[in-house]
Amino acid sequence: MTLVYSTETGRIKEEKQKPERPKGDGIVRIQKQTKGRKGKGVSIVTGLDLEDAALKLIAAELKKVCGCGGSVKDGNIEIQGDARDKIKAALEKKGYTVKLAGG
Repeated sequence: MTLVYSTETGRIKEEKQKPERPKGDGIVRIQKQTKGRKGKGVSIVTGLDLEDAALKLIAAELKKVCGCGGSVKDGNIEIQGDARDKIKAALEKKGYTVKLAGG
């Protein structure tokens, strides 16, 4: 049983902990994935050790460069379609070390 309300302090909320992400090796990897997406491919950008707000800004920039949709999930950026070359060029321009991973 958890305490929800106290007459001394009012409503009691448990503080949410930030999800801990493993630290990368400084290399940004871009891979294409179609598994579980009904044959539609997405480009997944992993290895960016940034907070969610900064990731969303970079994702918005990449979506503009590629001219397609995307999202940020679990610290990874997902861009619709196979636009790995455009993403690689855009991230290298920002100063990241980028590798194309997977087939």
